[in-house]
Amino acid sequence: MPKFDQEHLFLGLISGTSADGIDAALVRFADGGEHARCALVAGRTSPWDGALRARLVDLGQGGDCTSLDEYGSLDVQVAHAFADAALALLSENGIAPGAVRAIGSHGQTVRHRPEAAHPFTLQIGDGDVIAERTGITTVADFRRRDVAAGGHGAPLLPALHAALLSAPGESRAVLNLGGIANLTLLPRAGTGATAMDRAVRGFDTGPANALLDAWCLRHTGAAFDADGAFAASGQVDDALLAALLDESWFALPPPKSTGREQFHLRWLQARLGDTARAPQDVQATLLELTAASVANALFATQPDTNRVLACGGGVHNPQLLARIAARLPGVVVESTARYGVDPDFVEAMGFAWLARQTLAGRAGNLPAVTGARGPRILGAIHLA
Repeated sequence: MPKFDQEHLFLGLISGTSADGIDAALVRFADGGEHARCALVAGRTSPWDGALRARLVDLGQGGDCTSLDEYGSLDVQVAHAFADAALALLSENGIAPGAVRAIGSHGQTVRHRPEAAHPFTLQIGDGDVIAERTGITTVADFRRRDVAAGGHGAPLLPALHAALLSAPGESRAVLNLGGIANLTLLPRAGTGATAMDRAVRGFDTGPANALLDAWCLRHTGAAFDADGAFAASGQVDDALLAALLDESWFALPPPKSTGREQFHLRWLQARLGDTARAPQDVQATLLELTAASVANALFATQPDTNRVLACGGGVHNPQLLARIAARLPGVVVESTARYGVDPDFVEAMGFAWLARQTLAGRAGNLPAVTGARGPRILGAIHLA
């Protein structure tokens, strides 16, 4: 069994907007310092139970719980699924739960309304259940404190992106292509400046895999568009693309965030209207929507970007990466893997990092990113 210093080993868990699986990442920090280097020890993606996933996706795109009893039951079911994912990762790698200092669990977002009259965000997956099942102290519910402080509660990982992927000599952007796409902007800095000396910014840019997966499932029965083949078989409908880009949310300045409750199939259907379109043409247009909204956002906020480093599920869609690159002439678009960071587990690593921040009494948010009134210690601690 591998031996680790328990103070330096953390485990991150997340199921993103796409709810396409539970990502678990075991992360080792070089030491106990605030800016310690971190590395992925092991990662694993666990599938959702099909019926539970379908219910979570429906809730995430605006569906209602039938009762408080259902909400409570889902909270516990998600927690058990997360605990199973954590334990499976540890078992596969021969690591005892006692070797892990803490779990950082994002949970599953079922509603995100940071701009409502009474702002809120809801991620379910009871941290007490995870702590009880695993025997590991669990930090959960990271986003709500930032929202309480006037922020969007998202994105929460630009500080980690800056630590892992910035370079003083060039302007970079980290592009997470999950259910929703978001950018972290890492501007060029002068010689000697560190990543955190720069004005790191980040925000959501709009839909990515959430709409692509939903449309693909409806018309092909496949949960996602493997290699972008379905989109590649169609043609972009310029009129439909213009109608989709006319959504007022795209014109909002950062800080901004969104989710399935904003961009879902009903939103798409309202813009399709009664015009008959081939399903593959709609898929091609949805892919182009992601590429266009990312490129437009980057040109508006950091036009001197030299390099875009992509992560998240969308990094495996070569058609999507190609269209993003085509809309960003002169900008290198490549996977974070090129820099030693596994694109499938960046987000899960981030929640391991956030758990470490919380236990150390350090802020986990960047107010310039989320819009919060100031730095805040995030998450609720559920002791083992």
